[in-house]
Amino acid sequence: MANSLAFVITLFCGLAVGSSRTKLFSVQSQNGMATALAPSARDGICASIIEPHDYICEEHTVTTEDGYILSLQRIPVGRSGGTRGKRPPVLLQHGLLMDGITWLLLPPDQSLAFLLADNGFDVWIANTRGTRYSRGHVSLSPDDPAYWDWTWDELVAYDLPATFQYVHDQAGQNLHYVGHSLGTLMALAAFSKSQLVSSLRSAALLCPIAYVGQMSSPLARNAANNFLAEALHWLGLNEFDPRGLLKIICNKPGVDCTDLLTSFTGPNCCLNSSVTNEFLDYEPHSTATKNLIHLAQMARTGTIAMYDYGNENDNMDHYVQPTPPVYNMASIPNDLPLFLSYGGKDYLSDVEDVQALLENLKDHDGKKLVVQYIDEYVHADFVLGVNANRIVFDPLMAFFKIN
Repeated sequence: MANSLAFVITLFCGLAVGSSRTKLFSVQSQNGMATALAPSARDGICASIIEPHDYICEEHTVTTEDGYILSLQRIPVGRSGGTRGKRPPVLLQHGLLMDGITWLLLPPDQSLAFLLADNGFDVWIANTRGTRYSRGHVSLSPDDPAYWDWTWDELVAYDLPATFQYVHDQAGQNLHYVGHSLGTLMALAAFSKSQLVSSLRSAALLCPIAYVGQMSSPLARNAANNFLAEALHWLGLNEFDPRGLLKIICNKPGVDCTDLLTSFTGPNCCLNSSVTNEFLDYEPHSTATKNLIHLAQMARTGTIAMYDYGNENDNMDHYVQPTPPVYNMASIPNDLPLFLSYGGKDYLSDVEDVQALLENLKDHDGKKLVVQYIDEYVHADFVLGVNANRIVFDPLMAFFKIN
């Protein structure tokens, strides 16, 4: 494993340092500010993924308070049509190194986004900053180091509130939320500060991430313990983009990238080879190297706290205290309807870490908390498993319908 990890690090660093990055957004407007060139409608998620399945789809954008321009896709009705405006809205939030396409890679009778639309929901698909369709900013280019100066703290403080507010305003009613992996961490952190809950009907959290101290993923654990993200940041790599690396590795003779996925997430039980290949074609996406540092800090300390700047003076400058503030999971409102689903063999959302989260929720109203445990399921099975529609999505939709 050490030799493989060293190979990956060396290869990635050589690829990233030696490449020239295409400028996508740095054109100057008349007022001198850089403006975002959004992907054309014909290249967006609606045109490329959703509309070919005969669903109506709308492309939307929302600008965060700190200037990031995020794309949202809306499926307002199911394939058979129906009345707009009266359907309860659902916001789908993807995980780390993924984007909104995650919810659309399976056939319509198996993908959560399509199933929700066909079952009477107004579906909204989020794409966090830095991913393929959310690389715009009111003044920065992705080539600017400042563009990548964020962690999931900023996703909690800016991206999630902006998308929540936009969906709430467009739909004219409170919404349901589905998060996967990092999407659960964002939500839990916000809920722990009683944020967003006034606009929320209920939340479904798939592979819930709050604590990652017991994370057993060989790739992720080695990266955290060996301070890989910190090393990349020190080398000046502010954007972590693994796509070029994966293409090189996966195209090598005799290399099965399913094994690489397994080393990262655990042995997914229920992915077929075509779905895995499609997933690797569309994913992963960029994130901020600083975001990986933050996640590595959580893995090493076993706590859920804001980003640690590494010394008391810098922490004082940012937080007015010498150590980063902690997100208190026990502060999540006890009457907030929650559906939590986790797997027994997941390397990233480890059973012991989920139990630590559930211990913090021990005083939650029992009528408002549904916990589903699936022994054979792993991280990707919850969004891409060929039987997830029956095992996870049907109970999830039933939960939404009673809330």
